[in-house]
Amino acid sequence: MPRPGRVLISEAEIRSRIVELGQELARDYRRESPILVGVLQGAFLFMADLVRATPIELTTDFIGVSSYGGSRSSGHVRILSDLSMPIEGRDVVIVEDIVDTGLTLNYLVNLLKTRGPRSLKVVALLSKPARRLVSVHLDYVGFTIEDEFVVGYGLDYNEKYRNLRDIVVYGA
Repeated sequence: MPRPGRVLISEAEIRSRIVELGQELARDYRRESPILVGVLQGAFLFMADLVRATPIELTTDFIGVSSYGGSRSSGHVRILSDLSMPIEGRDVVIVEDIVDTGLTLNYLVNLLKTRGPRSLKVVALLSKPARRLVSVHLDYVGFTIEDEFVVGYGLDYNEKYRNLRDIVVYGA
């Protein structure tokens, strides 16, 4: 499959940063056993690599949401599949692929707070602050990028290109 654009972040850069993020999580949760909640579908590759790079006891779960059609956010967040376990009293880390408008993350943070976690933090592989519509706090960020539409490493355009090893600017 030909690449749909120029490489923004290489596979090697992604791997290196994920190791660093795993060490940061291990440092901050060395006495806890957090639950990492991956946001489907985009975060599944990041989540898998992050879990392997985090050398502490932890559990995982996933939540499926939808707010995109093609390359634009619809502004409306829908839960497609919910968590499989309770998070009350647990340390929870939301694992996101990309935070741009902040609408999806804001919705998820508010939803999960109602379920009584002991703590709630966010790790995002990519942050795109130029597109923020709502203020959201990111505790751990892999890379901050400009306002470009990216695919690869789990990120898609109409369900395509998730399998690219690099993060690529679509159409560039």
